[in-house]
Amino acid sequence: MLKSIGINSQSELFSDLPQKFINPSLNLPKSISEFDLLTEISILADKNKTPGKIPSFLGAGSYRHFIPSVVKQISGRGEYMTSYTPYQPEISQGTLQVGYEFQSMICELTGMEVANSGMYDGATALAEAALMASRVTRRNEIIILDTVSPRYYNVVKTFLKSSDISLFQANSIDHIKSLSSEKTAAVLVQSPNFFGYTENLTEIQQITQAISALFVVSSDPISMAFFKPPAHYNADIVVAESQPLGIPPSFGGPYLGIFACKKKYLRQMPGRIVGKTIDQDNNSGFVLTLQAREQHIRRETATSNICTSAALIALTTTAYLACLGKQGLKYISELCYYKSHYAASSIQSIPGYTLPFKGTFFKEFVIQCPRHPKEINSILKQNNIIGGYDISDLITNGMLLCFTETNTKSEIDQLISTLKSIK
Repeated sequence: MLKSIGINSQSELFSDLPQKFINPSLNLPKSISEFDLLTEISILADKNKTPGKIPSFLGAGSYRHFIPSVVKQISGRGEYMTSYTPYQPEISQGTLQVGYEFQSMICELTGMEVANSGMYDGATALAEAALMASRVTRRNEIIILDTVSPRYYNVVKTFLKSSDISLFQANSIDHIKSLSSEKTAAVLVQSPNFFGYTENLTEIQQITQAISALFVVSSDPISMAFFKPPAHYNADIVVAESQPLGIPPSFGGPYLGIFACKKKYLRQMPGRIVGKTIDQDNNSGFVLTLQAREQHIRRETATSNICTSAALIALTTTAYLACLGKQGLKYISELCYYKSHYAASSIQSIPGYTLPFKGTFFKEFVIQCPRHPKEINSILKQNNIIGGYDISDLITNGMLLCFTETNTKSEIDQLISTLKSIK
């Protein structure tokens, strides 16, 4: 290689670099035993203030829910951790069956007819829904309600930027009506929305139906066990972030997007689909089906450029749902709802704190603070409490608080008493 580029040695290759930067000596301490190293790392880690060690009321798209121990044990098995894309069904029945079970559970949860085996995350799932709606309707305008998560909105905007699809943001149902036309491919809403409140899905669906556009709903999967699922409101496409279903909050993920739709749109749906079939010996088995939609076959004409199904995270979600069952998930959703409402009624009775929105919320709500949320959160931190998400850029002195089944009554009371003490 050196000869090919016309030099004689490696040092000659790096001759332009200052000598002090070539093989510098590192001032590292002497080596220590593994036991001493673990002790030192534990001391450093204990300085972190993390949810679980101290009360946390932070949500805004990433939530702390209890995860049964069996979920981690199942998802950590080597057969799943190391398995590759199941293009050869004869050696991938375990992975394929998990995908099939995941799809079946998602259909049951959302009330939709078909689901794929997973997307990257909730944001990209919503963006893919917008692209799919444009393909189905052959229209090039998308309306998105401004109560959709700002991060989701930015991802959708990025996805559509290189296409001929125009994105319009509506600030109310009346605004949706005024923006609607025969060019509208879909209306995108989030319910519960970014601020935690449910939308009037019935009225929005009627608007989309009147112009023959698709109705796309992004939702919290746990809320579907408490409220009527989006299918009840005749949603055409339902997407969600699966993180609350057995996946711990983690900076950068990995997360998992849920994607379900009506059966008549199946061939336009992005991502992988696992089907159940029968072999020549009449034994049931599982295979990737309708693969002609995917990019490894159709390349640039595929329904999507997604090239993974986040199968391991889908396994985690499947194990979580199977472990909790219908009643367990419903119980979790009820705890979220009632704990958040207990907190809301207590906080709004504190002088200086108000709830700017009216309506039904699930596990999050917005409060307007007497001081900037950054100052409030700083004081909460001093009292070993992780406060809410600062949304003062959207609402004056606004803070988004989240309450799940992991927040005890004593933790909520501690938050309330600390807020009362702030002058």
